Amino acid sequence: MTDTPNPKTETFSNAEKDPDDWTTGDEPMTGAQASYLKTLSEEAHEEFNDKLSKADASKRIDELQAKTGRGTS
Repeated sequence: MTDTPNPKTETFSNAEKDPDDWTTGDEPMTGAQASYLKTLSEEAHEEFNDKLSKADASKRIDELQAKTGRGTS
């Protein structure tokens, strides 16, 4: 028997994985990321950068969520 978690019983989310470890992190951000990041940027009165990678966009979203109070429970 192995110590590998069973994906059917153990919950795992890519959102929990460090963006620096994403295999596609250097690709351009997704449309959904761009849309949400633009909204957050406007709310935070911050500049929107449409040239971010997926990983950098994820980190920026986290920063702006903290600043705007979005994404908190």
